Amino acid sequence: MKDKKNTIARVDYHDFISGDPIKRANFIKEFGDSFVNMGFAIVENHGVSEDLKSDLLRISKAFFALDTAIKKKYELPNSGQRGFISKNRETAKGKKVPDLKEFYHIGQTVTDGDPIQKEYPENVWPEELPEFKDIGLEVYSTFEKTGRNLLRAIALYLKLPENYFDTKIHNGNSILRLLHYYPLDNVDHIPEGSVRAAAHGDINLITLLMGADVSGLQAQDLDGNWIDVDPGPNAIAINIGDMLERHTNGLLRSTIHQVINPTNLELLKKPRYSMPFFLHPRSDMDLSCLESCVPSGESKGWDDITAGDFLNERLLELGLKKK
Repeated sequence: MKDKKNTIARVDYHDFISGDPIKRANFIKEFGDSFVNMGFAIVENHGVSEDLKSDLLRISKAFFALDTAIKKKYELPNSGQRGFISKNRETAKGKKVPDLKEFYHIGQTVTDGDPIQKEYPENVWPEELPEFKDIGLEVYSTFEKTGRNLLRAIALYLKLPENYFDTKIHNGNSILRLLHYYPLDNVDHIPEGSVRAAAHGDINLITLLMGADVSGLQAQDLDGNWIDVDPGPNAIAINIGDMLERHTNGLLRSTIHQVINPTNLELLKKPRYSMPFFLHPRSDMDLSCLESCVPSGESKGWDDITAGDFLNERLLELGLKKK
């Protein structure tokens, strides 16, 4: 029999949006319990069609196949929040060697005159790939909607008003990341300690991760063991980020996870692609621990901070932003 505390629940998004109160209640319970126990859940029927997912993977592969000089045209200095981020720029918190990856960021597009727009750099679109913008924005919009509904389920699990997070994430600083774990032709010259993504926790509220084309994602359970995370077809992995862990005083876990190098080193000579959506709130969201999550007579586990200040701290730690 599986140990439930170390099991990642698999739930159907349709159950939450179906209108059936029993299915909805069961979804909320299983979804929330999985975040308390493992910090991860698998959600089926998430809203991004297989065709749209295939289109995104196709344009992602096309971009990363471009010459380095062309890709670097779309790299913004001292940003890390839009456009191309080249090899060796991101190092996991507390690590000394960078991850074996490069990536591309698509961010928020403000269309309603919200003054928060001045906080965001403009998106960058590669002129060599005319489809890139439309496909990227469609996936972004779809995941923003799905993420909002999933946060509503989390709010109900926490006994908060269902729309608790809605205003906090409206025009939030969310990021769609196209990730390329590039192939290594000479695996004998990998820097010591380098992996595709070193063990880390995410910064944001929740992450929605479409399954990669190659396995390798692992999450750490409550006993310190590494568990493979494989959503499979038509499903995504959802995990809690550090912001939501702080806000819930540790009730919902921001689980340490990693992308390991394949044990068959020949597979390191082949690329790996994935497309996470990091759902962020607005910069002014107060991440102070919810009173309902602090047991009577105990002190809260984290100092008060806004989402914007916390993000800035972490970007400096990751090397994506300079002082």
